[in-house]
Amino acid sequence: MASNCDRMKLLGKERFHKSQHWGFCNSIPMLVNEDKPGIGGEPLFGHCPKPKFSVYPRGLGSDAPSWVAFDKQVLAFDAYFEDEVPDKNQELYRIRHCRIYFYLEDDTIQVLEPQLKNSGMPQGIFIRRHRIPLPYPNDDQFYTIHNFNINTQVVFYSRVFKIYDCDHFTKNFLRKMGIPVNPPGTCPPDPYMKERKMNLDRMNPLRPYERFDTLRQFLEHDGHVLRFYCLWDDTESMFGDPRELVLHYFLSDDTIEVKEVIPANSGRDAIPLFLNRRKLPKCAPTGLYHPGQITDRTILNVFGGLVGNRGRYLLDNCKTGALNQEFYKDSDLKIGNIINIWGRKVLLCDCDEFTKAYYRTKYGLEDFTPIPYKNPPPPTVEKIYPPYHGYGSEEDSLCSCLGLMPKPPQKDFKKFMEKDSFGLVSHVLRFLAKLDTDDCIDKDRRFIISYYLCDDTISVFELQMRNTGVIGGKFLERGRIKKPGQKVFKSEPSLYFTAQDLYVGARVSFNGYNLILLNGDEYSLSYMEQHPNEFPMGNIELILRKLKDYGGSNSREIKMIFAATDPQHTKIMDYETFREVMLNISNKKLSEHEIMTIGRFYSVREDSESEFTFFLSLAQDQLKKNTFEIFDKMIAMCIYKDQAKRGLLPSSAIRTLCKSFRMPVADDLLRALLSKFEDSQEQIDYQKFFDSINWRVNAAPPFQTLMTSKSDDVWNYVPPPLPVKCVRYVPLLEDLFGAEEHS
Repeated sequence: MASNCDRMKLLGKERFHKSQHWGFCNSIPMLVNEDKPGIGGEPLFGHCPKPKFSVYPRGLGSDAPSWVAFDKQVLAFDAYFEDEVPDKNQELYRIRHCRIYFYLEDDTIQVLEPQLKNSGMPQGIFIRRHRIPLPYPNDDQFYTIHNFNINTQVVFYSRVFKIYDCDHFTKNFLRKMGIPVNPPGTCPPDPYMKERKMNLDRMNPLRPYERFDTLRQFLEHDGHVLRFYCLWDDTESMFGDPRELVLHYFLSDDTIEVKEVIPANSGRDAIPLFLNRRKLPKCAPTGLYHPGQITDRTILNVFGGLVGNRGRYLLDNCKTGALNQEFYKDSDLKIGNIINIWGRKVLLCDCDEFTKAYYRTKYGLEDFTPIPYKNPPPPTVEKIYPPYHGYGSEEDSLCSCLGLMPKPPQKDFKKFMEKDSFGLVSHVLRFLAKLDTDDCIDKDRRFIISYYLCDDTISVFELQMRNTGVIGGKFLERGRIKKPGQKVFKSEPSLYFTAQDLYVGARVSFNGYNLILLNGDEYSLSYMEQHPNEFPMGNIELILRKLKDYGGSNSREIKMIFAATDPQHTKIMDYETFREVMLNISNKKLSEHEIMTIGRFYSVREDSESEFTFFLSLAQDQLKKNTFEIFDKMIAMCIYKDQAKRGLLPSSAIRTLCKSFRMPVADDLLRALLSKFEDSQEQIDYQKFFDSINWRVNAAPPFQTLMTSKSDDVWNYVPPPLPVKCVRYVPLLEDLFGAEEHS
């Protein structure tokens, strides 16, 4: 039957090898591992495998290993051990407290001893963190969680540790593990530390010194200063007058400093402080005290000189004979109070906002009505300058009256830097003008007036006309021009022509020459329209408001006038007809420039081919002068960057490419030229662009020819050119009277 049972046990078994128990270590035969099983990997009869690590019951969570599930979880036990002291008769042992930490992730143990003051022993980490073996004869095993509990003893390297308590987390964890937790015990006192504490208590004096705690006040109010504006009335003394003072109260140490406000030209020396920072006594001035008479503490000699030459001293808590000085506190300072500053009666008149908030919060004060203390300001004496004497400029002569050391007149350098010419931006307003005269010779003369915005100077250039007998050229040197009708020798500064005085239709007088402005160039008109706040003649909103005031009640008649001038209902009329209508409905109250601004705003925009030809000719002229011919390389680079192979690149990419190849074209001109090739998505056909600027293949008309023809068109002699060709009057009527009424 036994053989049959053994055979039944062997059914299904596949491993029948004999386990290896012996091996070689450093060429020495020895028992390698006694935990290896018997035949076929089964444990031997009577053999109980020893646990290597703590065994935790499987819960409902994930099957994570212990070093992941119990990461940063530590059991803490309070323990102590007895340390023998064989070298002293006063004590036989010491009780040393420690704390045992058991790390659940890897069963390592660490023992820490808290540091005690003046213990004389190295404390801190008593046993470093590692796995500690059990005591003999089980030293081949290590401590696990089942070896720890309250009111038990553990032996670490022949030293007995008695565990008497643990923390709350450790108790809960042991209960969840199924380990019954013993009730906490007590730790016996250390006789040496008990005796030492008694000695330290005997060393403390029965009557300790007084402690003046000023650190808390300093930390709470450091940097907090109360400010009061004061008045010291010193009129009773000889040559005395009211003095304005500023009192600063420092909350950190209850000190006060006083500064004097010295007005200009008062004849007094500027001193840094009226009163140095210090505590201010209320009853001052007082007499001089002997050294040691004012002290913080009073010491009494109990025996005097009765016992030898040695004295016995004791702190006098009653402070017999001490001098009590009263100093000003923050509660003594209030608007309207009079304080004594070393015999000077000072009235508190006002304070700052921080001081008001401080008293409102701490003392609940709400009345901070200031007391008027400042003297009324002296009457201002108007400066009267002598009249201009005729030598030099008026500004230069006026500087000699402003100080003993004359300085040159200051120029507006910021305005000069902002309005100076750079690139294609000239900041120069140019107008075409003629003489306001009936002389048959002078009435046909034409002038170009240039106004420089950087320094408000004006220059006049006369155009040369054929068969007139008048030599053209510079008519007026560049400089500032005074307005007519002013006295030459006067104290007030003269008025000069400004940019707002020059507009189309204006009548000006330059040094006795009366001129009428006929037209302006495109840059001048555009600049005035782009800066409507500076130029009212170019402010379309202001002009429409003025036009609406003129014909607000006659809206129907105005619409009929426009309809009569457009019998075919094209909603467009030429500029001359539009000008006549605007003069008619405004009773000639609108200037020529205002009519031009309205016409330009509602004009029919046409893409001028001449402008594109002009930009192209100017760019080719610069490229030709610098013999720039590497257009094939630039096209090849564009093809390389065009990954989509559409033949299009962004305008910014082509501009960057031109800069990288150092193409000798100004940045403003390059931007303007690229804008002519852009589509609605700011993409440019780079093949077409570089073929157009290639001066070898597609040469544009010469630059000088375009400049001559453009000058003849813009600065025509008689009559001046029209600002626009056609004007859309329907949007004008909608902006004036509304779209619903017009419809």
